[in-house]
Amino acid sequence: MGPTRAAARIETDKAYCRRLMERHGIAGCPEYHVCHDPEEARRFIEAYDGDLAIKPIGLTGGKGVRIMGEHVDAAGAIEYIRQIGGDVVLEERLFGEEFTLQAFVDGEHLVPMPLVQDHKRAYEGDVGPNTGGMGSYSLPDHMLPFVSRSDYKKALRIMEETVAAMRDEGVPYRGILYGQFMNTDTGPKVIEFNARFGDPEAMNVLPLLESDFSRIITGIIQGNLAPSDVRFAHKATVCKYLVPEGYPEAPVAHQPLTIGDYSNALLYYANVEERGGMLYTLTSRTLAFVGVGETLEEAEAIAEKAASSVSGRIFYRRDIGTRDNLEKRRLHVNYPTLNGGACERLSETKR
Repeated sequence: MGPTRAAARIETDKAYCRRLMERHGIAGCPEYHVCHDPEEARRFIEAYDGDLAIKPIGLTGGKGVRIMGEHVDAAGAIEYIRQIGGDVVLEERLFGEEFTLQAFVDGEHLVPMPLVQDHKRAYEGDVGPNTGGMGSYSLPDHMLPFVSRSDYKKALRIMEETVAAMRDEGVPYRGILYGQFMNTDTGPKVIEFNARFGDPEAMNVLPLLESDFSRIITGIIQGNLAPSDVRFAHKATVCKYLVPEGYPEAPVAHQPLTIGDYSNALLYYANVEERGGMLYTLTSRTLAFVGVGETLEEAEAIAEKAASSVSGRIFYRRDIGTRDNLEKRRLHVNYPTLNGGACERLSETKR
């Protein structure tokens, strides 16, 4: 039920993704410039007036992007590009709030899942290095307070047009399409597409699925997936990841940990091993707990109680799924972006 290798390029090749959107005039694409040479990238960065996102063209495990003005300055960006060989996409830096829209796709039809917001930064208060995702939450109405119905429809339309573009180019997309968006003051823009479920976002939506998953798979394979085949419970979820001390830059591995009473939380093991009846950390995210409740507060309390039961050289973000955190994100608006609309290359006049 997954995409072919050619269709999976929507994730594995960031340059392909941007050029596809440009060719078909799909809205929501940031201004971008593709480079294959460090010197070309250096000249572009030095001539550009503003900050850029430095994105390696290939896969980076969620940790490869560097943002000028946040992670690196211009000199640091140029050095980073030299270190990774020069194959990068340089994009306008986007401001706003991120959200994830995942969907089941049968090559023609697209059926969305509840919106989820991930937390990429390692530490509470959204500071520290980017990670593969420290946790996420979803709300009972399947929406987010900083995403209007209009913005939601725009994001869904972007995904529908992307699927249609791939079909028209002879690489029909079937499987799970993950859209990572930044909701800017000009509407949603695409940060990236993934050709799979999101981690941790899958742990938010799949426990809510009330439909027969095998029927969904059959619909994807046969090309007749219908909205009536997909139904999610109207409940809130909160996922909290536990990670080794020092993660993601210098994780302390092979350390024992003990899981206490996690009650009715859902437990998902990740990068962890068992030896002699004991659990040990490895170098990536260790395990996650998911709380499911009628309200966000209930779901967060379940996940927090479970996460706090674990002892060992690990840490997690206690602020994920809290009402205070959600309110900060709701109020985080009115940041400037260069422009909206369809995808276009960065022009000389905007450097």
